[in-house]
Amino acid sequence: MTRRGAGTVKELIGIYDRLSATLSALRFGEPVAMVYNPLEYARETHHAYLQRFGGLGRGRVLFLGMNPGPFGMAQTGVPFGEIAAVRDWMGISGPVGRPSPEHPKRPIEGFSCKRSEVSGSRLWGLFSQRFGTAERFFEEAFVANYCPLAFLEATGANRTPDKLPASEREALYAACDTALIEVIAALEPARIVGVGDFAKKRAELIVARLGGGPPVGSILHPSPASPRANRGWAEAALVDLEAQGLAW
Repeated sequence: MTRRGAGTVKELIGIYDRLSATLSALRFGEPVAMVYNPLEYARETHHAYLQRFGGLGRGRVLFLGMNPGPFGMAQTGVPFGEIAAVRDWMGISGPVGRPSPEHPKRPIEGFSCKRSEVSGSRLWGLFSQRFGTAERFFEEAFVANYCPLAFLEATGANRTPDKLPASEREALYAACDTALIEVIAALEPARIVGVGDFAKKRAELIVARLGGGPPVGSILHPSPASPRANRGWAEAALVDLEAQGLAW
């Protein structure tokens, strides 16, 4: 693994600031009622995440998620951002703004939010168990989301990017694909691991478009909406990782 430090951090900040600006100009119709962009209102803590862990070296494993959960990255600006994991394990905290408009059933309370992001609790819980400290984990890996936007229906229900109309997905994916290509160039990952099938497929398409690149695999998504994930997610994820040569 080769260290790159501040230069990589600067690259990543630029990539995500550009992505945020591009996505903020997009418009989405029903059933999407509101769109949250944590790269915008939680910019300070997202930058803190990049500054602390983005420059620890190239040749790491890139874990790629889909998009923010309402009680994770939407609150903290950190991918899979379970509040306890971000604050206590990663040592990141700070003020978080609020999106406008804001859904009354999905308020952004930042680090004061009392709800738990189950996916993030499972993901970071596994990594903390295997590595101990966040620094040791991030020396080996980095975690990012393919899409940084959260889409809310009128009821407050989450709508994932793959469920958007094709016309809206096209512009969204174009921007997110560009950012992922740039992240791959900045981090030069040894391997990409999609957290779930959606992220794996997007990464595979990008690697194919580039004419080659790091191998792409996946782990079971830790969402509580997955019956398999509720029957021992950590054990299943470790089996998936071992099959990809990551005996963590």
